[in-house]
Amino acid sequence: MTPESRKTARWLAAQYAKRRPFQAFPPGLAPADLGAAYAAQDAFVALKARACGPVAGWKIALSNPAMQQMVGLASPVSGRLHQRQLVGGPARVRASAYGRLIIEFEIAVEIGADINPPGGRCSPELAARSVAAVRPAFEIADDRNADYASLSHHALQMVADNAWTQGAVLGERRTDWRALDLAALRGEVLCNGETVGEGFGRDLMGHPMNALAWLASHAAGRGTPMRVGDIAILGSMITTRFPKPGEHWRFALDGFPALDLRIDP
Repeated sequence: MTPESRKTARWLAAQYAKRRPFQAFPPGLAPADLGAAYAAQDAFVALKARACGPVAGWKIALSNPAMQQMVGLASPVSGRLHQRQLVGGPARVRASAYGRLIIEFEIAVEIGADINPPGGRCSPELAARSVAAVRPAFEIADDRNADYASLSHHALQMVADNAWTQGAVLGERRTDWRALDLAALRGEVLCNGETVGEGFGRDLMGHPMNALAWLASHAAGRGTPMRVGDIAILGSMITTRFPKPGEHWRFALDGFPALDLRIDP
């Protein structure tokens, strides 16, 4: 981490502490390139660890090419998960604790063996061999009322901002996940009992293990390879939603008990 990345991280931490809406970096704080953005993310994650606990895993964002195009990037991006922001379901979350709460509907994996890919590149097969368990998950995130139409001008800021993640709600784990066809798994999302969306495992870069392989390769390239016990969430199978207080959200992933999340004021 550089002095510049630490300054950027402190500014981001202050924005969250003061509940400021998403805004462009002040002059002199914007990362110059993707490498600088990830250095700022590392510094920001280190600051967050004081309140949110040690780093406990990874997330992938923008795994869909259309989303990448919208924000002006040519690849997915990663973020880090903190121990105290990972909870088991069913769960409740307070909308007022966030600038603007957003939720996503994901497949999570538990890493059962360190992933040290030869040459830094992880194959889907190696990724699969390293998975101890699979779980459904809600990702909890905060976009702080970002203007999505202008995100292409602030793509590196989203990277530095730890891809907006605020944690995850994890459902029941299955260690026999190899009996499932992960690409064909259907996920259904319900709000107050009404179906509002569906997706499939293949929506995660063609297969969930493709998403994990990208994430593991990326982690190794940053010098922080995935380790035993890490949790990784692999991107949303269904369009991001903006929940409101009083709503009851349910994520029903084939082969798993449904996962419930209630939104409090």
